[in-house]
Amino acid sequence: MNMKPLLCVLTAALFAACQPKVQIVPSEKPILIELNVNINQEIRVRLDKDVEDLISNNPDLF
Repeated sequence: MNMKPLLCVLTAALFAACQPKVQIVPSEKPILIELNVNINQEIRVRLDKDVEDLISNNPDLF
């Protein structure tokens, strides 16, 4: 009885059983992207422009 074919089949079955399985599981929660927009700069620009206009209109203010 030749054991080589049986050994090859058993070895192939063993390697097939040991194959790693990779799963990609999506999150149940939605992806949340927070955009923190800094509007402070816009307010400063407007304020700076207003102050500049005020100083130019009233040079003796300071």
